[in-house]
Amino acid sequence: MQTVYDATVQNAAGETVSLGDYAGRVLVIVNTASKCGLVKQLGELQALYDKYDEQGVTVLGFPCDQFNQQEFANQEETMQFCQLNYGVTFPMFQKIDVNGPNEHPLYTFLKRERSGLLSSKIKWNYTKFLIDRQGRVVQRFSPVDSVQSVEKTLSLYL
Repeated sequence: MQTVYDATVQNAAGETVSLGDYAGRVLVIVNTASKCGLVKQLGELQALYDKYDEQGVTVLGFPCDQFNQQEFANQEETMQFCQLNYGVTFPMFQKIDVNGPNEHPLYTFLKRERSGLLSSKIKWNYTKFLIDRQGRVVQRFSPVDSVQSVEKTLSLYL
């Protein structure tokens, strides 16, 4: 994989899609969890998406259940929760693993391109990656980094 755009993923409906469909856009890729204490970031990410969508920014949400089983078992429940509680309209995908033997190749790539502090592993839900318009990983944000800090960096790539 040379860029994020080379990855294929399963959308919320289970269909295979290419992230190449987002070529030329700035992306914020985040592993989400509906039952996590950081879940309010869903609303903040939606606000970011609403504010910058017309300027070519897309948020991509990847539900993950690897951290204390904080995601619904059923994809439909996840989608309903995100939409009803946080008004999520940005693209959401099938639940994936972000670490370990079954980790999705997208996350293998993201972690290789931008390692975290002391380790490349994803340490918790809501780790955020900023991707430039050429599909390069330009910044990694920790789960506790605010969406506002993502927005400040994002402005460099608009």
